[in-house]
Amino acid sequence: METGGHVTTDEDSELRERLRHVRWIGGGSGAGKSTTAARLADEHGLRLYATDDVMSDHARRSSAERAPLLHRFMAMSMDQRWVDRSPETMFETFHWFRGEGFDLIVEDLLRLPASPGVIVEGFRLLPPLVRPLLASLDQAVWLLPTPEFRHAAIHGRTDAGPGFVHRTSDSERAGRNIAERDRLFTGRVREETRRLGLHVIEVDTTMTEDDTARRVSALFGL
Repeated sequence: METGGHVTTDEDSELRERLRHVRWIGGGSGAGKSTTAARLADEHGLRLYATDDVMSDHARRSSAERAPLLHRFMAMSMDQRWVDRSPETMFETFHWFRGEGFDLIVEDLLRLPASPGVIVEGFRLLPPLVRPLLASLDQAVWLLPTPEFRHAAIHGRTDAGPGFVHRTSDSERAGRNIAERDRLFTGRVREETRRLGLHVIEVDTTMTEDDTARRVSALFGL
């Protein structure tokens, strides 16, 4: 993730104008991004763009030169991806966490008509990459789960983790690695949003889906 300052360019100004109709919901895993975005899109007649849904398409559209970390990841076995490496290494080298493919998200959004508006959601919406595209800070929010909420969300699942961990030789270790990697990611997003002055909603165990949707809707002026 980028950590340095950003220099505004004429291209940024043009992109901000062309993306005024877009609302962005980023944040950590398990915070309710997808549920909130789908609900608001349905209630307000907006188009939903889920970045998780286009990851395979973006991988196909990315060359090794354009996305070196992605291509290294694709060449790994399941154990190399999720079992053999430390959570810290997994975090620092995970292609989507490093912003690879974000330009393809922007390309996709620019192809969509301005009406109706668009809600785009997903963990790939890294704060330093989204910030230059905002005409108003009220266009974006990051949902960050508290440790208690994250723990409840993980242990409320019927399986030990994401389905793909069962394709490794040690699904329990893979699940722990992913949980720790995602904790590190949430911490980094919290730091970046604070540094950039962006909106954050801390999602805790006292909040319902209704609460989160109302807060995001109010922020977006919907």
